[in-house]
Amino acid sequence: MNAYAANEESWVRYGQIQLDRGYMPPVPDVIRWGFWDGVGPGAEVLGPVRGKRVLAVGSGPGHQAVHLARRCGALVDAVELSPTQHQRAVEHFGNESGVQFVNADVVEHLHTAIPYNAAYGICTLGCADPRYVLPALANGLCAGAPLVFSALHTNLHGHGPSSVITPREELIRIAGQEPIPVQMWVLTPHLWEDVLGEYGFRVESVEVLRAPDADNPVAVQLVRSRRAPDA
Repeated sequence: MNAYAANEESWVRYGQIQLDRGYMPPVPDVIRWGFWDGVGPGAEVLGPVRGKRVLAVGSGPGHQAVHLARRCGALVDAVELSPTQHQRAVEHFGNESGVQFVNADVVEHLHTAIPYNAAYGICTLGCADPRYVLPALANGLCAGAPLVFSALHTNLHGHGPSSVITPREELIRIAGQEPIPVQMWVLTPHLWEDVLGEYGFRVESVEVLRAPDADNPVAVQLVRSRRAPDA
């Protein structure tokens, strides 16, 4: 089984566990790019999105997309590959104004979608080969549109990012459940900048967001990029 198929299976399993638990995270007051409240910026890193079409890459249960619609006035297409994650979103937010939930592979979705004014992913772009998803995002965004995403930087064991574009196994942890393996592309900031540039994006900044507890080594990168006008 390749990494893409394995990840789809893992996220289907994750979504089913959360459906069975009846768990839905609340719509946040501020978008959380990492794993901790109060760490890092909010939706302002996307720029003004009121009335603009925004793509959520791997929208999960949809609560972050709903935040953008409610608080920022964005028109969000929340695209999620896992049918169980999509089911969670639709069951809770199916009638939410300003959000359209789409159960699809984001690359396939972008083949037919009207270009977006902005796109974002919260710890989701690192779950797909950047050489697969970035060309579609470049074609699916308007010239100059922002692409902002977070990605794992250092894991719970202190294992830092790689300088080669290859996936490695990480674990999704749910209290009381066996960890779920997932393949992730955990890249150095320099490598993210290189691969984004290869596909027509200009990186504006990379910020490392760290756990508030000093003894927790987990950190994520917040990458702010923009589709080059001439891409």
